Amino acid sequence: MSFIRSCCLCGFVLLASLNETKNSDVARTDFPDVLAMGFEVSNPEKIETNVFSDLGAWHAYTQPASAKDYGAFIGPLLMDLKGEWLGNTISKLQVKEAGKVIDLSGAKTVLKYYPGLLSQEMRINDLKVELQLIFVSNRSAVINTRVYNLAGKERKLQLSWTGESLLTNAQIKKGDKGIDIRFKDNEHRFIQQFNSPHKMNIQVSGNGYQADLEEIRIQPNAHFSIGQTQSYYLNAAEEPAATGTALNFNKEFRANQRRWDKYLNDYFNAPGLQLSNVEQQKLAVKSIVTLQTNWRSKSKDLLHDGVFPSLNYQGFYGFWSWDSWKQAVGLNYFNPALAKENMLAMFDYQDEHGMVADCIYTDKKENNWRDTKPPLAAWAAWKIYEQSKDGSFLNTIYPKLVKYHEWWYKNRDHNQNGLCEFGSTDGTRIAAAWESGMDNAVRFDKAVLLKNNETAWSLNQESVDLNAYLYAEKGYLAKIALVIGNSKAGQEWKSQLAPLKQKINRTFFREDKGFYYDKSLEGQWIDVDGPEGWLPLWCGLADKQQFNSVLKMIKKTNKFDTSVPLATLAADHPGFDPLKGYWRGPVWLDQFYFGYSALLRYGRKEEANYFLNKLLKNAEGLQGQGAIRENYHPLTGKGLNAKNFSWSAAHLLIILKENTHDTF
Repeated sequence: MSFIRSCCLCGFVLLASLNETKNSDVARTDFPDVLAMGFEVSNPEKIETNVFSDLGAWHAYTQPASAKDYGAFIGPLLMDLKGEWLGNTISKLQVKEAGKVIDLSGAKTVLKYYPGLLSQEMRINDLKVELQLIFVSNRSAVINTRVYNLAGKERKLQLSWTGESLLTNAQIKKGDKGIDIRFKDNEHRFIQQFNSPHKMNIQVSGNGYQADLEEIRIQPNAHFSIGQTQSYYLNAAEEPAATGTALNFNKEFRANQRRWDKYLNDYFNAPGLQLSNVEQQKLAVKSIVTLQTNWRSKSKDLLHDGVFPSLNYQGFYGFWSWDSWKQAVGLNYFNPALAKENMLAMFDYQDEHGMVADCIYTDKKENNWRDTKPPLAAWAAWKIYEQSKDGSFLNTIYPKLVKYHEWWYKNRDHNQNGLCEFGSTDGTRIAAAWESGMDNAVRFDKAVLLKNNETAWSLNQESVDLNAYLYAEKGYLAKIALVIGNSKAGQEWKSQLAPLKQKINRTFFREDKGFYYDKSLEGQWIDVDGPEGWLPLWCGLADKQQFNSVLKMIKKTNKFDTSVPLATLAADHPGFDPLKGYWRGPVWLDQFYFGYSALLRYGRKEEANYFLNKLLKNAEGLQGQGAIRENYHPLTGKGLNAKNFSWSAAHLLIILKENTHDTF
């Protein structure tokens, strides 16, 4: 019988959407195929497809796209500083009876992707062949194969597996009941081992191998089972000592199922809105599996676990700072341990001055110290505490947060007026724009760099979003200080809020337009309508009149109330170009979240739901089996740039739960 337990629930549609009403227990089997799986590898570096990974492993798999590959999972995709497919199928099952191959491509086949599990079921010639793939550690996946005899007589079968590497630097050698693959130009190692007492003959030839199991006999209405472990290590230090203990797949499967059921139940039953809409529930599960698949465990120079922005994009094989802050808040609903790790991974590379690197990699020589990213770390730390109530985490991270906060005022306030600018450590404008997180935003087109000290430059414009973030951070630092028992520091942080609030509103709110704008150090407006104009509302900086003016602006259909609303540049701006612009027109879900959350803060639930419904209805892939994207075309809804993007997934989890706001 299948180890996937059948769905016994009546469905989410019966659930109330009241805050005090909890979802009934759910199981992963309620959510099959939230992402469409299916691929055939022809180019090892073509990685833009939906895959499955778990537990922070550095390899991933997907389902076959072609019947000729039935009996195998596609991959694995191997990761380090970049992604490469080891092969199309590194372990493809072949079944023979009486010397004749039973062609699995002709089988009646069901391919399924459940959270935490890939499965195949093939029926042919009175046989049922079932394959299940789960991860059992941060380095190992297990594929279990069961062959069921559905006939009324004994069957004698020969099972074999074949595989071929597409990587020219791979060297395949015969191993102990499997194969051992080393690589000419790095320390990586891939080990495949069959877990069976039966004799197996393994032959290696060139870049491929064949493993033949001795003949097996299956009685009527019985089955034969064999597992194989596929492990991928980035260096020898990660390889465990051999234990000789046989893996119990049934036990591992039950643990996997419990863990994934807990992830889902923890999210659905977390404080906040309860999801009664089936499509929203599926989107939440899709967001959870997106974050889990982008999870990478500590390795080499990455000293804590963290989350890639997307394993489907070659430039995103590292951890980024403000990505990590956002990811942590979404992760905290269902995987709080990873949320904390994701934060600490970045602070491992905080320098002696307090700066946090923009991004970090398994090879620390690749880390980007040219800039940092917008300060949202205290927000993330507080949100983690709200769910976990882990005071020890706050004690650990608080001094790091303080040092990071103070770094901004020491290194990014050119005229020392208490308002900061984005900047860089190398004096380049491109790195300063990166520091904003909005890499090529129109508002920075004419900015120039001014030197603050030997390792710090500022743009010649003060940015409203940066100072709003810093205002919010002071509020969260006050909350954290009070929780850890430092009431004096808490009061000191609180005392800074009112003066900064007044200064931000006086400097950045433009009365004649009713919107917030950046301003040059010479006092000139940076006349660009973008999300920085509504960011102050997210942290409660606007009074009622200012709020109403900003709301009026974002409700304009020629600016921000587009098919997918709240884009990164007003649609009527000459520089609006979502297909080429990255931050010059696409909708990013972090900026959407800040606007959506701001509306809830000011009690405008109707408008908040209006924008949310447009997003969920019109953004490609948020319904159905499509991937969550890095950003979206505001006019057409087309998903743009990287697939399976982590901070988009994290913000969707936050948005779907949001019903309260923080006050300072």
